[in-house]
Amino acid sequence: MAARSFDLVVIGAGPGGYVAAIRAAQLGKSVAIVERENLGGICLNWGCIPTKALLRSAEVFHLMHRAKEFGLTAEKIGFDLDAVVKRSRKVAGQLSGGIGHLMKKNKITVVMGEATLPAKGKVSVKTDKGTEELAAANIILATGARARELPGLEADGDLVWTYRHALQPKRMPKKLLVIGSGAIGIEFASFFNTLGADVTVVEVMERILPVEDAEISAFAQKQFEKQGMTIMTKAMVKKLDRAKGKVTAHIERRGKVETHEFDTVISAVGIVANTEGLGLEKLGAKIDRSFVVTDDYCRTGVEGLYVIGDATNGPWLAHKASHEGVMVAELIAGGHPHAVDPASIAGCTYCHPQVASVGLTEAKAKEQGYAVKVGRFPFIGNGKAIALGEPEGMIKTIFDAKTGELLGAHMIGAEVTELIQGYVIGRTLETTEEDLMNTVFPHPTLSEMMHESVLDAYGRALHF
Repeated sequence: MAARSFDLVVIGAGPGGYVAAIRAAQLGKSVAIVERENLGGICLNWGCIPTKALLRSAEVFHLMHRAKEFGLTAEKIGFDLDAVVKRSRKVAGQLSGGIGHLMKKNKITVVMGEATLPAKGKVSVKTDKGTEELAAANIILATGARARELPGLEADGDLVWTYRHALQPKRMPKKLLVIGSGAIGIEFASFFNTLGADVTVVEVMERILPVEDAEISAFAQKQFEKQGMTIMTKAMVKKLDRAKGKVTAHIERRGKVETHEFDTVISAVGIVANTEGLGLEKLGAKIDRSFVVTDDYCRTGVEGLYVIGDATNGPWLAHKASHEGVMVAELIAGGHPHAVDPASIAGCTYCHPQVASVGLTEAKAKEQGYAVKVGRFPFIGNGKAIALGEPEGMIKTIFDAKTGELLGAHMIGAEVTELIQGYVIGRTLETTEEDLMNTVFPHPTLSEMMHESVLDAYGRALHF
């Protein structure tokens, strides 16, 4: 059977892949998309969306316990873990189904199966009905990533889980060990801790949430410990001894090995790109620790082959992948898009309290030689935060003392994952401190703290 020809074939239907396909179709290109598992990829089905649905249930549960603070009565508060998970899966399913509708609407051919790249411009797809051959001058690889597993700490789905097992837990953990304190680890630690699990987090680095500003990390640790979590930093899980219904973890800290028993372990120690077995090396693509090396426009150096999202350079975030997808589609269509700037991409962690940031940390800014002005504003000084019953938090802004450029913004507290976009827009527009100071922020809102933090950097804070 002759290969079906398209202007573009996209491999992987996660946020980056399906957005690339849609934008290319809008620009008049004939497009096919190949997916081996679920439309929407990991994000919609096993990542961003279902975890936020779980965390929303935990947030409501937490607020129910605080009913008395708000003059309300709530009795016999409890939860049904199966129902919580069922709601999460329903939300994921609804959005995944919507992707199928978008593919039809934009006349994009969907091929379900496992893809390989036998030659330049060729895609071979192993489907339920056999092998289908596709041809295209342009191919976008958007195959995403999966959980990294360390030797001896491999998941078994029973006692030791990855994020996929944690999204559909067979039981409510009583004593939980979370290995790794990045976004994935902390979000699950926060979820299960809120529902009543005894949670211990082990992080090999000197602080939790290690990519965040040091002040934010320290604030987060205090809040998590106040909520009952045990945090062990500069520690490493060396071995897991598994027995019926329990795991004994051997944890090295300060040169000594301690043993602790848990009934459940979640391993969240990073990701590995899904790039093996595709034939990339044979085509001449360079791979570094599973990730395909690309330039600022996601080009691999192999003519017509692009790689976006979690299969290439970080940060490994769905919104970064989506914008890369649009950028590459426009490049293929002959446009002149701007390259995606990793330094202006916000990172968000949906624990309680939430954490969000964009740009340089204070330490990174100083390392790069900037003279900085730093502003801070606490949630306790904001009327809306107090009215919400959320007085714990902080907003921190970092400016170039010479030019007024906004170098970075870092937040912890209620709804900061929504607030951060204001600073992202500011960085994209090359906003200075003067622009932000002269902007009128509505009252009463949490966003007023963004204004106050800027004012504080220049000794002009009004409300604290």
